[in-house]
Amino acid sequence: MQHNITLEEIQDFKGKYPKQLWALFLVEMWERFCFYGMRGMLTIFMIDKIVGLALTDKDANLQYAAIQAFVYAFTFLGGIFADKVLGFRKSLFFGGMIMILGNLIIAVSPKEFFYIGITLSIIGTGFFKPNVSSMVGDLYKEGDARRDAGYGMFYAGINIGGLLGGALCVYLGKYVSWNYAFLAAAIVMALGLVTFLFTQRTLGPIGDSPLKNMTVSKKRAREIGVYLFSLISVPLILIMVQNTHYTDYFMYTIAPLSIIYFLYETYKVKDRKFQMKLFAAFIFIFCYFLFNAIYEQSGGSLALFAEKNLSHTLLFFNIDPNVVNNSSNSLFVIIFSPLIGLLWLWLAKKKMEPNSIIKFGVGFLFLAASFYIFFYTRFFADASGVTSLNLFTLGYLVTTIGELCLGPIGMSLVTQLSPKKLTGMMMGMWFLASAFGQFAAGKLGAEMSVSGDDVSLLTKLESYTSGYYQLAVYAAIAGVFLILFSPLIKRLMQGVS
Repeated sequence: MQHNITLEEIQDFKGKYPKQLWALFLVEMWERFCFYGMRGMLTIFMIDKIVGLALTDKDANLQYAAIQAFVYAFTFLGGIFADKVLGFRKSLFFGGMIMILGNLIIAVSPKEFFYIGITLSIIGTGFFKPNVSSMVGDLYKEGDARRDAGYGMFYAGINIGGLLGGALCVYLGKYVSWNYAFLAAAIVMALGLVTFLFTQRTLGPIGDSPLKNMTVSKKRAREIGVYLFSLISVPLILIMVQNTHYTDYFMYTIAPLSIIYFLYETYKVKDRKFQMKLFAAFIFIFCYFLFNAIYEQSGGSLALFAEKNLSHTLLFFNIDPNVVNNSSNSLFVIIFSPLIGLLWLWLAKKKMEPNSIIKFGVGFLFLAASFYIFFYTRFFADASGVTSLNLFTLGYLVTTIGELCLGPIGMSLVTQLSPKKLTGMMMGMWFLASAFGQFAAGKLGAEMSVSGDDVSLLTKLESYTSGYYQLAVYAAIAGVFLILFSPLIKRLMQGVS
C-alpha cells in the first residue's frame, strides 16, 4: 500500500500533539464506551431474575471472573498476532467487527444468546485492545519529551468513554431494556470503527502489516490462518465461559507455565545486570496482579453491593448507585489525573519526588484506605441494611488516587526494565497479570457473597463489608512491604527509576 505521508513527516509535528492523536483518541473513546458499558452491565444482567440469567450473586461473580480473565488473556494473544502477522490496523478492524457482531447478537435476545455474544466480544476485544495505544507510541520519535503529554491526553479519552458508557449502558439496561443496552454498545463500537476507517490514511505507514516484504499469497495465507484460529477458538471459549470450572483449569495451567517460561528466558539472558532488571520487572508485574485482584471488585462484588445495599441519594441528587459504581472512577480520573501529574512535577522541582517503587507502595495504601471506607459503610446502614451512597462514592475517589499513583507508571517501567528482545514477552506477562487479577477478583467476590431468596440485605451488607475489610488489610500489607523493601528492589532495577 502506498502512503502519501511518511513516518518522518508524522513525527516532525509542530506544537504539543500530533494531529493523528485526535483520531486515535476518538476511536479508543468509543471502544472504551463499549467495554465499560459491557463490564458494568454483566453482573447486574446475570442476577436479573426476570429478563436476565437469574444467577445467584456467587455464580455471577464467578461468571464475571471467567469473562474478564479471558478478555485479558486474549489481549495477550491478540497483541502477538498484531505484532507478527496482521499489523495494528487489520487487527483493530477485525477485532472491532467481531465486537460489533457479538453485541448485536446479544441485543437480539440477551437471555438466549448471551454466551455466544460474549464469546465473540472476548475475541474481538483481544484483537482491538492492545493496538490503539501501540499506534499512539509510534506517532513520536524515540525520546520525544512530548510523548507523556500525548499518552496523558489519550488516557483522558479512555476515561471519557468509560464515564459515558459506564453510566448510559447500565441506565438503559435497568430502566429501559437490556436489548437496547447491548445495542448501544454495538452502535458506539461501529462509530469507533467508522472514525478509524475515515482517518487511517493520515497514519501513513503506522500500523501496517509486519509482513510487507512477503509475497501476497504467503501473506494472505498467514492472515487467513489467524482469522481461522479465531473462529476455531469460539466454541472452546464458549465452553470455558459457560462452565467456570474449565476456566479454573485453564488459568491454573497458564500461571505456572508462564512463570516457568519467564524463568527460562531470564536464565538464558546470562548477563547478571539484565537478570536483576527482569526480576525487578517481575515484582512489579506480581504487584499489578495483586492490585487488580482487589481493585477489580468494581465490576463484580461492588456492583452487586451497589445494586441492593446502597441508597439512591448522592449529595442532593437522586441517582442509581450502579451508575455511580460504574462511572465515578472514570470521572475522578479525568479530574485528578492532571493534578497528580502536577504534584509529581512540583515534588521533582523540590527534589522530593518519590521513586516508582514508593509510588507503587503509596498506590496500595490508598487502595487499602478505599476498601476500609467500603467496609465502614456498614456503620451507616439503616435497619434494613441500606447504607450511604455518599460514603461509597468517597471510597471510589480514594481508589482512583491509588490507581493514578500506580497505573500510568507500571507499563512503562516494565518496558524500561526489559531487554529489547524480551519486551513482547514482558508486556504479555503484564496483560496476563491483569487477567489473573480479574480472575482472582471474581473468586474473592464469590467468597464474600451470600446467596438465597431468604437472605436479608443486612446479612449481605455484613458479608460484603467483612470481605472488604480483609482486602483492605491485604492491600495495606502489600503497600508497607513495597515501601520497606524499596532500597532492595531499587538495587535490582540497576538505575532505572
